[in-house]
Amino acid sequence: MVRALYREYGVPLTAFAIRLTGGDRRWAEDVVQETLVRAWRNLHDLRTESGSLMPWLAAVARRVVIDDRRRASARPLDPVEDLPEHVQPVAAEDDRLLREIVVTDAMMSLSPAHRQVLTETFLLDRTVQEAAETIGVPVGTVKSRVYYAMRALRVALEERGVTPP
Repeated sequence: MVRALYREYGVPLTAFAIRLTGGDRRWAEDVVQETLVRAWRNLHDLRTESGSLMPWLAAVARRVVIDDRRRASARPLDPVEDLPEHVQPVAAEDDRLLREIVVTDAMMSLSPAHRQVLTETFLLDRTVQEAAETIGVPVGTVKSRVYYAMRALRVALEERGVTPP
């Protein structure tokens, strides 16, 4: 079935993916492969008015590229390492205390939902699944909230003079 999808949509989908990836043919081929696998997994749900799956495939390919870019740009934020040298006091205990104050202040500026999801996943070291069960929301919601909470935390830390290297 995947072969039939590839025969029919492979060429136009690859051309589309090459444009999405800025000309990176390898990445585009990976995007096409992932898109066709998702189509195969959801074949029973696919219904099109026009008879063409290309609009659906293009939307999936676009989401795959976006997810790849997010994954590539995401890195865990370590506020302790990101403190500039001029902010760090000489004494180790003062250093730790100052970092706690800055991070706590930044965390308090986040929305309650973002603060809760970061507390569950990072501070309490729970998995996304465990956090979802504790908070009472779907796993996808936890993942989304973690992503946006980390972005908001980065901005809050930057406002406090903490900038990434």
